[in-house]
Amino acid sequence: MAHVMPDPARLFAPPSVELRWRADGTAILRSPVPLGQYPPCVGEYLEHWGRVAPERPFLLERAPDGSWTGSTFGEALAQVRRLAAGLLRRRLSAGRPVAILSDNSVRHGLLTLAALHAGIPVVPISPAYSLVSRDFRKLRTIITLIEPGLVFVEDEARYAGALAAIQGHHNAVVVVGGEAGSGGGRTSFSDLMAVADESLVEPAFRAVGPDTVAKLLFTSGSTGEPKGVINTQRMLSASQQARTQVWPFLSRQPPVIVDWLPWSHTFGGNHNFNMVLRHGGTLHIDGGRPTPNLFDQTVANLRDIAPTVYFNVPRGYDMLVPALRADEMLRRNFTSRLQIIFYAAAALPQNLWEDLADVVLSTLGHAVPMVSAWGSTETAPLAADCHFQADRSGVIGLPVPGCDLKLVPSGQKLEVRVRGPNVTPGYWRRPDLTASQFDEEGFYRIGDAVRLVNPEHPEQGLLFDGRVSEDFKLDTGTWVNVGMLRVKAIAALAPVAQDIVLTGHDRKEIGLLIFPNLVSCRQLVADLPSDASLKQVIGHPTLRSLVSAGLLTLKRESEGSSTHATRALVMEEPPSIDAGEITDKGYINQRAVLDRRAALVEFLYQQSNPEVIEPGGR
Repeated sequence: MAHVMPDPARLFAPPSVELRWRADGTAILRSPVPLGQYPPCVGEYLEHWGRVAPERPFLLERAPDGSWTGSTFGEALAQVRRLAAGLLRRRLSAGRPVAILSDNSVRHGLLTLAALHAGIPVVPISPAYSLVSRDFRKLRTIITLIEPGLVFVEDEARYAGALAAIQGHHNAVVVVGGEAGSGGGRTSFSDLMAVADESLVEPAFRAVGPDTVAKLLFTSGSTGEPKGVINTQRMLSASQQARTQVWPFLSRQPPVIVDWLPWSHTFGGNHNFNMVLRHGGTLHIDGGRPTPNLFDQTVANLRDIAPTVYFNVPRGYDMLVPALRADEMLRRNFTSRLQIIFYAAAALPQNLWEDLADVVLSTLGHAVPMVSAWGSTETAPLAADCHFQADRSGVIGLPVPGCDLKLVPSGQKLEVRVRGPNVTPGYWRRPDLTASQFDEEGFYRIGDAVRLVNPEHPEQGLLFDGRVSEDFKLDTGTWVNVGMLRVKAIAALAPVAQDIVLTGHDRKEIGLLIFPNLVSCRQLVADLPSDASLKQVIGHPTLRSLVSAGLLTLKRESEGSSTHATRALVMEEPPSIDAGEITDKGYINQRAVLDRRAALVEFLYQQSNPEVIEPGGR
């Protein structure tokens, strides 16, 4: 089959924006295109496709024998209605929500839709709080706060520790994916959907409206305890309407995606899942992850299923590019019907952008648009979208229809704030926090900074400019743009650096704490035995030399002390999810790392420290 280059003019709505500057230097940006009508709840999408395309595959996952199994739209609608009846019979309500502890699965998706259908909030909780955490503190905090009426886990044995940790902190029925084990008062998923009762479900569904709480999504809690972000039905529907208007191609061809992004986060659970639901597409649940022990599953899935749109975070693309280069069958299948490559959740280093573009171009003979968007849990998530091909990484595009952006001067940056039907009404049972997060005009203070790619041509979009709170001053009073320098440093230190944290607040010089890419690092030191310790690997002269050369490159390209680092340490301990240093999407929180590793920062600045790596030196 001949490959035809996707036409951006056919894929995307034309980029356009209205920009108005105020006398105080504040700017208001909005789309000149009004937001179209959207349904009162996302359950309308399932009702539609269940009638119009009942045989079309909707949610699929790998069975033990390797085949894809799951639900068509018709099956999903019937199952969701039965599950909704099960929830309502157990008297779940707005005050007794559904808590889901597990990874993405067909049952997870159906239970989510059932709660949304019945007007019951669903609370997907990061599986890392159950499976990676050692103290379960965040899990207990969330469960205590939400007071669930039902807790679901796919695998009772795998989540046994988490279930034990929250015992006594709730009065919920525990539902398990398989057959319930003996004792413990568990209920099986099949029992939950055993009885159909339209007399319960239909009135409940018709009562669901735009202001109905659909979800509580908990942020990573990197700056304190997890916060429950209220997501209403209006937010979810408005976000998908905006997506449809800027990506009109979705309405012409139902999307097919292969996706691992966790439904406990807004990227995977709101944007991707609801996009497939809105457009009658098919979601293949990827059981892989961008980690050394799980990425092979992602590769196997992409060899099997060719996506029309591919979503990932920078860490995922960092692992995908070498896999694509090494495997022709993977390359050809992955690109065979690909219309868009999409990245979000963190800035994509420019070298990775170029490597990915090169792989696609060499395979197809033409480019595939590589785009991004911007938003947060509080914006459901779409607030700005790059629905055009930018000429570099980091461009987040323009405000989507219905969403206003306000740019407010903050030091040397422009802090961006958001207002629209996609924005949260606040935080669950935290009126104090809600009040502090909105300004006097009702704009949500997201905490990010942006700048115009070209102030003379605002239609070229906005460039992400880091977190306002992450920037710091050197003792000279010079500001350090953490977001920009971090991405540049990761590129310069590839393939050693997986991620980087910048140091130097009130000091003379910038330093780097480097989280190593363990797979790449072990490949670089092939003379060490395969069972060599991490300390041996990161202390190897080859790795130290590569880091030193990368620091020297940064120094040569710098314009002063605020644009390069003079020292670096490669860290042996990985980032901790319990301490809020990292999310399960791989986003590093700079402040949390610096606070927790303050002693290591002091160690980095010790004079004549043999473990510290310098530009072109030791």
